[in-house]
Amino acid sequence: MTSLAALILQVENVSRTYPTTAGPLTVLQGASFSLVAGESLALVGPSGSGKTTLLGLCAGLDQPSAGAVTLAGRALGGLSEDERARVRNETTGFVFQNFQLIPSLTALENVLVPLELRGLRGAAARAAEDKARALLARVGLGGRLGHYPVQLSGGEQQRVALARAFVTEPRILFCDEPTGNLDGATAAVVTELIFELNREKGTTLVLVTHDAELASRCGRVLRLRGGEILADGGN
Repeated sequence: MTSLAALILQVENVSRTYPTTAGPLTVLQGASFSLVAGESLALVGPSGSGKTTLLGLCAGLDQPSAGAVTLAGRALGGLSEDERARVRNETTGFVFQNFQLIPSLTALENVLVPLELRGLRGAAARAAEDKARALLARVGLGGRLGHYPVQLSGGEQQRVALARAFVTEPRILFCDEPTGNLDGATAAVVTELIFELNREKGTTLVLVTHDAELASRCGRVLRLRGGEILADGGN
């Protein structure tokens, strides 16, 4: 039996319904699974199957219409938006398909954003900047610290996003189609970095992907269709 202390994520009978002019639309129904710290999980399925909705609920970016999500020991359902944001900042990292870098900030400044949200000052702030510089060097961008997103290729922007995701040393990393906007060669580089950093940091990994190769790198694959989990198995 899995010990409660080892659980990093628990999803219990979660559903999500949105109001529409044609009536309620259920995009996710009765999803249940749990993740032990250090596991890697791919969420796969056709477009509209509920993958991104489930990812957002797991990360506390949205709230379920029914059911419960517990992230790093915190029941998200009873928290305010500010409290959920604090849990995310302290616990999670994010990598998105469209990078979501701030255009007016340099690569280094973008990586520092999650740490600055913690209000670091003095020696702690200097240590944070050293960590950000080291991570950018680790992903091959040590010479691009002062470049703005518009001056970077798509692959370079995604590597900045990876450095930003890992700079807080998150317990769990959520990725939504992290290679979806990249060409094959660049996607392979980013994929390798995701799993290298995942192994080095011992981070739990949850990713949404249409890429069979990327999904095959994960220890578990959750298959969704029509808003329901069809299968939960290993590779």
